[in-house]
Amino acid sequence: MKRIRTATALAAALLVAGAAAGCSDDGGAGSAGGTETRNAADAPDTDVVPAATSSSAPAVDVKDGTYGKSLVDEKGRTLYLFEKDSKDKSKCDDDCAKAWPPFTVKATPTAGKGVKKDLLKTIKRDDGSEQVTYNGHPLYRFADDQKPGDANGQDVDAFGAKWFVVDPDGDKITTKPKTGDGGY
Repeated sequence: MKRIRTATALAAALLVAGAAAGCSDDGGAGSAGGTETRNAADAPDTDVVPAATSSSAPAVDVKDGTYGKSLVDEKGRTLYLFEKDSKDKSKCDDDCAKAWPPFTVKATPTAGKGVKKDLLKTIKRDDGSEQVTYNGHPLYRFADDQKPGDANGQDVDAFGAKWFVVDPDGDKITTKPKTGDGGY
């Protein structure tokens, strides 16, 4: 019985430590709306101690790549805006959304270094999912980008309008690519 209580107390301590680590300063981002609080009574009654997990909220970051400083997702994949969209309204569904997957989330996205937190929001898509927006522009990935740093969708005319990489101010980037390998 003492062994179970010790394991339970240890599990609770790790959960508290994990929660404290998840609240560390990350450049001004607030806590994610989907953070779950647990207490010692919820810990499993086994000798196996669960690993502490951090918030699962995706981050939007700024990286210096082929087109200068631009927005990327938590894995370093380039984010795009679609000129056909109106402010806070996506006009990319069906086949468009297969080629240009909307950047959707289940938790409030976090603003990484260089991202203006007040420009980062979400909208509800017609399918009910939450899509990340920046400066009112719904954000997308491009299916043909194979690795972090790829920006193969820049200035592509598809599905009735052009697609552009997004700068830290939330505007489309229209400059020519920098020379070099193009990756991050």
